[in-house]
This record gives sequence, structure tokens and C-alpha cells, in this order.
Amino acid sequence: MDNRGGYGQFCPVSMASEILCSRWTTLVVRELLCGSTRFNDLRRGLPKMSPALLSKRLKELQQAGVITVSRRTSSSVEYHLSEAGEELRSLIMGLGNWAQRWMESRLSLKNLDPSLLMWDMRRSINVKLLPERRCTIQFLYPELSRSQKSWWLVVDGGGVDLCNFDPGHQLDLLVTSSLHSMTAIWMGLTTIKKESDSGRLEIDGDPSLASSMQQWLGLSSFAHEPRRVQ
Repeated sequence: MDNRGGYGQFCPVSMASEILCSRWTTLVVRELLCGSTRFNDLRRGLPKMSPALLSKRLKELQQAGVITVSRRTSSSVEYHLSEAGEELRSLIMGLGNWAQRWMESRLSLKNLDPSLLMWDMRRSINVKLLPERRCTIQFLYPELSRSQKSWWLVVDGGGVDLCNFDPGHQLDLLVTSSLHSMTAIWMGLTTIKKESDSGRLEIDGDPSLASSMQQWLGLSSFAHEPRRVQ
């Protein structure tokens, strides 16, 4: 990377910050650590980042030796962490664990984003705990706009697809809640049982899927970190 905007210090913390502390960069690395390798998948994990800025950050990370770029076909490019990039895992996860411990939950729950929540949930579902047949699960957030309120997870053949349009399959489960409640569940700040008992969450459909939802849904990678503030 070039020296524009650098700190002008030889300290390794300064040098690392020049690479990682530009806006969105650590989140791009987070998505790569989570397994995204294609541009469109990276965008789905970073829905508020512009495509132009994502392209710029990927190029900067490649120049810094953090990622490698491979072209599968003339129109298919994949991004992978290099050895140096993979070594950032403990750093990025450490930042998330620190925030989970020390940042108030009300601050976390101010930044609600259905696209990011559903994408995170989609890649963490434990398909081994679901029936081998195709399962279609709808999440409904009534308070959101028409384009954001309905999401479907389709589990089939060991894979999980995310749609924000009706895929046309028979519905196995309908989960209705506020985005705030589902995000709090995902972050480990509450549980499905607590939200259901309070009336803030409703589950309709296959009884076995409903009763095991807390298990197959999974949680955020940071949800099990003990909190030091509320």
C-alpha cells in the first residue's frame, strides 16, 4: 500500500493500522474469514457498502498481501485470505469478543439490518439438525417495509439459500417477530423461549422444527462471550 494517509511511524501497530483501519476494511476481512469468496457474497455480508468501495478495499488488501485473487472463468473471480490474512483471525475475532463483553446491548441493537442478520443466520444454520428433506422457513418482520419484511431460508441437500422473495415452496415454518427481537436472539442477548413467552415472537408450522429452533438456528460467533455490561 502507498503512504497516502499514513501515520509516518515505524511502530508495527501504526503500520498494521494503515492497512486495516480504513473504513470497512476489517469488515471485509471478517466476511472473508466467514467463508465468503465471491464479490456478490461479500456484498451480501456488507449490504451498506458500495460496490465501488468494496472493489477498492479488495484491491488494497491484495496489494498488502492480505488476500489472493484467482480467476476461475472470464467472469468468475474468487478472493481468498493469504497466510498473512488468515493470521488476522484472532485479531478480528478478538475485536468482536471485546465489543460483546464491553459495549452496551442497547448500542448494538441500534444498528439493526435485516439483510446482514439473515445472511449471518443463513451461514450458521446447523443443517445436520434439520430433516434431510427440503425445509423452507420464512422469517417475517411486520414493522419493516414491504421489500425488507419477508425472508426465506431454503435448506436443501446440505446447503442453505437465502431469498427475500417467495421461492414458491411449501412452507415448513413461519417465524414472526420484530427485527429487534430476532437480532437480540442471534446475539445471545435473549432466547427464543423468552421472546416466545413474552409474546414478542411467534412460531407456526412443523412442531419438531419449532421446538428445536434454538438448536438448529445457531448463534452469532460472539454470542457465547460473557458480557461485562448490559
